[in-house]
Amino acid sequence: MSTDSTPEPAALIWGHGPRKVEFFLEPTCPFSVRASRKLMPFLEHVGEDALTLQVHIHSQPWHLFSGFLTRCILAAAALPDGRDRAWQTLRTIGDHREEFDFSGHCAGLNMQTTPDELIARLEVYTQLSLAVPFRLSSVTEAMKAHTRHARKNGIHVSPTVMLDGRVDDRFQSGQTIEEWAALLK
Repeated sequence: MSTDSTPEPAALIWGHGPRKVEFFLEPTCPFSVRASRKLMPFLEHVGEDALTLQVHIHSQPWHLFSGFLTRCILAAAALPDGRDRAWQTLRTIGDHREEFDFSGHCAGLNMQTTPDELIARLEVYTQLSLAVPFRLSSVTEAMKAHTRHARKNGIHVSPTVMLDGRVDDRFQSGQTIEEWAALLK
């Protein structure tokens, strides 16, 4: 619990199996979006008794609202049913990524968008109130923890996958869930 007794963002973990797969995803990266769409079907295919699936939000500076949107996802994680609210927020950003990212990383309609407008836009899509949890110190700490975990493991791009605590470059966003499952054997 944080020192100011604010809600802690929930860990983004599903399943409870002996094999652990960690996905490092950037909210607006098209490759991360493609991978994220397969995560729950992957878990269902492998089974919650066989797999522990953990998602880390991995901000990347060339996606210019990346840090901000990472914070929004972790703010959603601080709400009741936080894990599922964070997942909903991540998926919503991916489903509407042109409204949350810059064209070519440096241009487009989002050039005039303010952070408050982004929060309001995301609140409309998710039907979640994010403005208050966005400002929580526990969200700041969660952002730092996600970043430290990525750096500690030498992760620089998304999506990156760790299998049982080690980076595994065999996992690619363009593969099927069956191909991912085969990599667990």
